[in-house]
Amino acid sequence: MSKKKNNSSIKQVLTQLVLDIFEQNSNTALNYKQVSAKLNVHDPESREIILEILKEEVKKTVLKELSPGKFQLRELKTFVEGTVDMTNDGSAYIVTDDEAETDIFVAPRKLRNALNGDRVKVYVYAKTRGQRKEGEVIEILQRNKMEFTGIVKLSERFAFLIPDDRKMLHDIFIPINDINGAKNGMKAVAEITDWPGGAKNPIGRIKQVLGVQGENDTEMNAILAEYGFPLSFNKQVEHESEEISETITEHEITQRRDFRDVLTFTIDPFDAKDFDDALSFKKLENGNYEVGIHIADVSHYIQPDSALDKEALERATSVYLVDRVIPMLPERLSNGLCSLRPNEDKLCFAAVFELDEEAHVKNEWYGKTVIHSDRRFTYEEVQKIIEDKAGDYAEEIEKLNALAYKLRERKFKMGAISFESAEVKFNLDEQGRPIGVYVKERKDAHKLIEDFMLLANRKVAEYVSKMGKGKNRYTFVYRVHDSPKPDSLANFAQFAARFGYKINTKSDKETARSLNFLMEDVEGKKEQNVLTQLAIRSMAKAIYTTKGTSHYGLAFDHYTHFTSPIRRYPDVMVHRLLFHYLNHGQSANASFYEKLCEHCSQMEKKAADAERASVKYKQAEFLKDQIGTVYTGIISGVTEWGMYVEIIENKCEGMIRLREIADDFYTLDEKNYAIIGQRKRKVYRLGDEVRIRVKNVDLTKKQIDFSLVQKELD
Repeated sequence: MSKKKNNSSIKQVLTQLVLDIFEQNSNTALNYKQVSAKLNVHDPESREIILEILKEEVKKTVLKELSPGKFQLRELKTFVEGTVDMTNDGSAYIVTDDEAETDIFVAPRKLRNALNGDRVKVYVYAKTRGQRKEGEVIEILQRNKMEFTGIVKLSERFAFLIPDDRKMLHDIFIPINDINGAKNGMKAVAEITDWPGGAKNPIGRIKQVLGVQGENDTEMNAILAEYGFPLSFNKQVEHESEEISETITEHEITQRRDFRDVLTFTIDPFDAKDFDDALSFKKLENGNYEVGIHIADVSHYIQPDSALDKEALERATSVYLVDRVIPMLPERLSNGLCSLRPNEDKLCFAAVFELDEEAHVKNEWYGKTVIHSDRRFTYEEVQKIIEDKAGDYAEEIEKLNALAYKLRERKFKMGAISFESAEVKFNLDEQGRPIGVYVKERKDAHKLIEDFMLLANRKVAEYVSKMGKGKNRYTFVYRVHDSPKPDSLANFAQFAARFGYKINTKSDKETARSLNFLMEDVEGKKEQNVLTQLAIRSMAKAIYTTKGTSHYGLAFDHYTHFTSPIRRYPDVMVHRLLFHYLNHGQSANASFYEKLCEHCSQMEKKAADAERASVKYKQAEFLKDQIGTVYTGIISGVTEWGMYVEIIENKCEGMIRLREIADDFYTLDEKNYAIIGQRKRKVYRLGDEVRIRVKNVDLTKKQIDFSLVQKELD
């Protein structure tokens, strides 16, 4: 071997060793002598080569020279924090807090027992494979969850819990003394108690036995447990709620504006048990109208830092599964003390507006009220009064509806977007089994209430936003919705064009206008759900925050949630802050409230996921007795492994696996939302109509499999 070649290979090895030294020493700046000492290299020739290497690596931008002779790894973020997103093969991507950063790939053996959703610290390698950053977990900062639902597999000396969560890839080992009476095959909740270093499986105990797999109560409770919602209130919370007095004292009434003699009523679903909002209506002498939006005064009954308050904050929201509501507050409050039942005096927090014939706000007032609801209406009853122009308080309801129309018209003119996605509802038998599926209709009665609630939410947010200026702006809880990212919107516009719909993306207002035309056009058409869901997916997600920015979807500069404190904790915070400011209080601590906002946004997402899981379960249950039945459906999603199809008749969604379409080899064309046959070039696009046969239903996984009925298609 020539001396030159030998020097080259030595240099190559040395280069790797030098870079390893910088990786091991985090962000420390080192000179060539320090690097040589760490490598135990002392001869002048080798030290000279190390200095050469350092300078070359600066040119390659792997290192940077901080000051003459002092070198450091260019990638400063050697250690980053982020959230684990598991894949099906046991590897993971770490999603960092910085949106501009690419996700970091972590191989299974380098996860260090981190689980999906955990917050972790990751060491990022300086070298990358292609464009992919790689790293390894060095510390688990916060576990996402320690409790999992699943099926108990019992043997003589021990048991395992096989988790339902597809991203939990480890079965939980349960010592026989910790099975808590669970029988083989039962559904249960297990809590991880230990995970010794080097052990393949975590160790846990059965915390709660949910019941027999497949029974309605078992499965609904399993969904709640899976998403971290408690199945009952603890004794202290129940005791506190029972101790609250029902009596409204004369002194309390004197502290409030009295609306008991003003016409007031509630409008809710026929099966509602909690009525948290009421409308009062009065024609004024000047020809204008006084409309009061009265909201249950939950903050009067729940004191900060009480057991009730802590529990409400922890839950942050009520959860609406297919067959039940898991309330944020105990029943005595949600269905009793705070429920605005007819013919009872009730305590409220109100936004009261003087509106002219065009529904312009001429005067506004915010404060505590006492009301006496004259009538409890259902949406159906109000809809009939609107259509027939007859019935209880028909004149007042007609006027409220006319004012709501004006508010709605103006909102859309300003650029609000109307997303009317089909809401799937089930007819259930006494055992909770689905015997029918229908789509819930939203008519004028629903929109009337919605428009007045939006008015209250918007005006409360505007009112507080004007308190203080610039950096001295008062801390408040806002509901914020960012405008969509241009590329997401462009992709959606391209897809909608295939159906003949034009989306103008020149400005936010133009986008909103053309989206509204689209939503109007697709109503009732087969592609409605696909286009609506895709449009929603192209939008940013609404969140709670103290950093008051606008609400893109509603086209409001300021917006909050004021109208549902029985079922949303942010509304309780809004009531407390507004009352504090009305009484000349100083601005509240922004970082304290921002943390609460983050928690409420996370719990809202979990509740939505739990609600979706219950719908998927009921859809699977509805179709399990219909194996072999042929339906017409719309392609609602495409992935590398299959296409999702939503049945037009009942809105149930299932998957056709690509490997099972026999006439060709199909691959995903991601850009065009399509599946393409490689030989015959047959294309299945999102939104296309197909005939499917129900092939298989897995209730445990909430999965529905379809097969393509090709003969009927060709």
